[in-house]
Amino acid sequence: MISWPNLVSQLFNGLALGALLALISSGLTIIYGTLGVLNLAHGAMFMIGGYAGFVAYQYTESFVLAVIAGSLFVMLLGIVMERLIIRHFYHRPHEDQLLVTFGLGICFVELVRLIFSSQSQLVPPPALFQGITNLGFMFYPTYRLAVVGIVAIALGALFIVLYRTRLGMIVRAGIEDSVMVDSLGINVYRVFMVVFGIGAMAAGFAGIVNAPVVSLTPGIGDDILVQTFVVVVIGGVGSFPGAILGGLIAGEIISVTSMFNPGYAYVMLFAAMTLVLVVRPHGLLGVQGRE
Repeated sequence: MISWPNLVSQLFNGLALGALLALISSGLTIIYGTLGVLNLAHGAMFMIGGYAGFVAYQYTESFVLAVIAGSLFVMLLGIVMERLIIRHFYHRPHEDQLLVTFGLGICFVELVRLIFSSQSQLVPPPALFQGITNLGFMFYPTYRLAVVGIVAIALGALFIVLYRTRLGMIVRAGIEDSVMVDSLGINVYRVFMVVFGIGAMAAGFAGIVNAPVVSLTPGIGDDILVQTFVVVVIGGVGSFPGAILGGLIAGEIISVTSMFNPGYAYVMLFAAMTLVLVVRPHGLLGVQGRE
């Protein structure tokens, strides 16, 4: 028998998970929407963000510095990765992009496993968000509530950068006609390098924010990667609002299904994705005609 408080608690869990998925998916859809690169190393970047933040926390014992360090480290990693490898695959078939990013993801996971072993690590939440909060009708972990607010701020910042700044304008113009933008004296490929770094940073940020909720292991990015791609498909490939909507839907499906039978959580998630593809082939908020 499912009680009302348990159901509400699961809905809150789904909201927190959905917010994280929305942020990770936003990074993935930014990279694909601007550069046309299907980055299968995105889950590994989520994991690396958690570990980089964990290391920073060991030295500083500051959660804020851990979040900053984890995010910036993954952003730098993304920029280096784009400069050294990814830029050579912009005009290659998607199959080549999938293989090279998949291989990079495996290398990152094994490197982290070599350094930290497979033993799980945990970053404690900041003192301000420790404990539980009385919502009037139930008690709920304070940090999970904070995650929703933290991710909402991060998504708002991403939206402002992409849709309210000159960088965002150049990026969107470069998507439509990179030759024209380049002829204006703007190095569009340098802009794309920054965009890849921002997309990677979104995954890294989510990784360290999620660290106090779920223990860090080298394989933590594998499940997230699958969920992230499902979110992008549900919301619409290349759609920033779609990534947010898809993340929230996926989070609630996984959480509510887990309340009845965790083994069917993925089944219901993929069933929802299939239903969306049948009704709206380009996703809920996807743009028709985008390849």
